Amino acid sequence: MKIAPLQRLGSSVLASALQRTSARYLGIVAFVMLTSAALAQNADSTQTLIVNGQQSNVAVVQLKGRTYVALEALARVVGGSISYAGNQTSLTIPTSGSNGATAAATTATPAASSAVAPSDGLSRSFLNAGIEEAATLREWHAALGSAIRNGYPITADTFTGFRTQSQTNLRLASVAVTNDSDRGAYQLLAVLFQNMSTLSDRYVERRANMTYISPDSLEKDALNQRIVACGHSLSAMAASGQFYDDGSCQ
Repeated sequence: MKIAPLQRLGSSVLASALQRTSARYLGIVAFVMLTSAALAQNADSTQTLIVNGQQSNVAVVQLKGRTYVALEALARVVGGSISYAGNQTSLTIPTSGSNGATAAATTATPAASSAVAPSDGLSRSFLNAGIEEAATLREWHAALGSAIRNGYPITADTFTGFRTQSQTNLRLASVAVTNDSDRGAYQLLAVLFQNMSTLSDRYVERRANMTYISPDSLEKDALNQRIVACGHSLSAMAASGQFYDDGSCQ
């Protein structure tokens, strides 16, 4: 006659244990879901950004309730351009004319649009070759800057290695061209190489003529400023994988 109460007691204890286990399990699941959501909130994702009715897929980052987008991607969406000068970054966004026409980015002629921003992106083979060329040009530029700032001897042979390697990498980049975007970016790389050659030869000639070169002369050189701006523009292109000529390299 006492077995039934004991069975009921055992069932009650088992039910209570199951409830506690279920609660812990649900708590763990909830924690994992919240943690995953928090991590997803901080991760990069590709979303559709709509500006003035125009849609474009761009990479966005959501962090602490705020949404961030790359400046280069925003400029591409609105048909704007970015230029660099020293520690300043300039974003130019086309505006409507007084006659109520739409922005220049949406009214450009087909020929102009294809010359400025082809729809196809940079190919992987050209991107790799272009990055190698840009890296060599940066090393050349850094070596020239260091020599000028520190008053090191500068001769025609000082930068021969950089020039030779840059010429080789530029040829490899030309071979890797497969589409219009590659072709446009290659032309800018060629301009950057030519400008760097001109800048280097300029200071070699000045030193050969015993002309005084101040340590900060490179920072004041207009050609050097164009080279720096062009390098920033090409870096932005490499990061986005899209060709866009903002005029920095011209």
